[in-house]
Amino acid sequence: MGDLLLWAALAAPIGYAGITPPRPPSAVFLLVASLALLALAVGTGRRLPLTALVAVVLGSLLDGNFVFAIPVFSYLAGRRGAGTARAAGVFGAIAAAGTGLNLGLLGTGPATWYLLASVLLFGGVFPWLLGRHRRQQRALAATERRHAEAVDRERRSAVDRIRLRERARIAQEMHDSLGHDLSLIALRTAALEVSADLAPAHRAAAGELRASVAAATERLHDIIGVLREERASDVRPPDETVAELVEGARDAGMTVELRVPADLDLPPMVAHAAHRVIREALTNAARYAPGAPVTVTLARAGDRVDVRVVNAPAAAPPLPGPPAHGSGLLALRERVRLTGGVLDAGPRDGGFAVRVWLPLVPDGPAGEDDGPLPAPDAPGGWPLDGRPGLATADPPGESERRLRDARRRVRRSLLIAFGAPVTLGLVLSLVYYPLATAGAVLDRPGYERLRVGDPRAALGLPRRQAEPPDGAPAGGCEYYTDGNFPFAEPSWRLCFADGRLASKERIAR
Repeated sequence: MGDLLLWAALAAPIGYAGITPPRPPSAVFLLVASLALLALAVGTGRRLPLTALVAVVLGSLLDGNFVFAIPVFSYLAGRRGAGTARAAGVFGAIAAAGTGLNLGLLGTGPATWYLLASVLLFGGVFPWLLGRHRRQQRALAATERRHAEAVDRERRSAVDRIRLRERARIAQEMHDSLGHDLSLIALRTAALEVSADLAPAHRAAAGELRASVAAATERLHDIIGVLREERASDVRPPDETVAELVEGARDAGMTVELRVPADLDLPPMVAHAAHRVIREALTNAARYAPGAPVTVTLARAGDRVDVRVVNAPAAAPPLPGPPAHGSGLLALRERVRLTGGVLDAGPRDGGFAVRVWLPLVPDGPAGEDDGPLPAPDAPGGWPLDGRPGLATADPPGESERRLRDARRRVRRSLLIAFGAPVTLGLVLSLVYYPLATAGAVLDRPGYERLRVGDPRAALGLPRRQAEPPDGAPAGGCEYYTDGNFPFAEPSWRLCFADGRLASKERIAR
């Protein structure tokens, strides 16, 4: 339907000219041939856009109204074509063939050649450049869409990796604590097995229990023990309390205030999560807000515990270290989520605050929503880029390189689309001007020397005349230019009678 509407719109001026009187005998044949050629160009325009453009240019030899179709097909060729080399070859061939046909075979003057060349430039090349620019704009939009999808996939992958790493760390802690408890159970069972005052049946049952516990310990080691990460920085000392953790931070030079009720007793999994949150918060406060006082608060509120770590504004620049990827908050969020809790972190009064609500009786993992994270480079906090898990220090990926290249191509195509026609127009004028002025320039002093009544042979006129202006009287008059740039329009009109100068006058422009 779009091609049909295009054909109808471009065929309207051709059809109107063909049916409007006066009509020569060949008008019907030319009209049918022109409409058929236009239909052929429209039909092949999607698959062979340059071929369709050449067909329209050839159609202008049959009907001048094809000039309305040239800009349209040039634009479509630029938008649908894939390369510039073939288009440049086609336009170059059209220019060369048109120049040879008009100046060589048809004998048209330089002014007509200049007009046709201008039509090719501004009605053909310029629309093609605009279509090319539009094509690259669409390619840029597609590249930006793919880049956004790649960034989102990278973010999700980073989030998944952090979550899996945190779950593996939790499994490691389970292995350590449960393995220790099972070992104690096996030891006590072995003591029962060798007890002298135990009945033989009970001693046998104790032996079976010891063997079962030992087998369970081995299975736990085989299943979970492979997840152990041999990194000293992640290992928590056995049975370390929050008070001991804070005391260690004070020994390292931090100013930490601990607010914990004396009767607070937390389940093991909740205690593990609270310990991990406080440890991570203290570590990052020490790095990104050195010298700032830190307040650690644990309080019970109904069936949950409220954990808060707040540091004041940084008293010194952040300590040097590897670039931050924002994975610390994600790891904490995953650990808190697995206990059914909620984590909130962000800037506060120039510093940074981490607050966690943990249920005393875990009821299963919370939802997968990451929730809001701190703004980029929060003062006194943990540098993030606002999207969880996306490392701002990572080197640019393939999608970013393609995006930069696409943007560069669009900027270049826009510059060419407007700069090339101006440049080519200037070059065209520089080519046309010598053609129009060669041997046809009569300067003002030479014009002033002419006397009415002098024989033409004695005037020493230029060997070539300029093209007469539109509406000039026919016969007996000659036209010359004074060399005005860039069009070298006729400036003088000399009329002769019986071989003598009858009149001379300046042509007003």
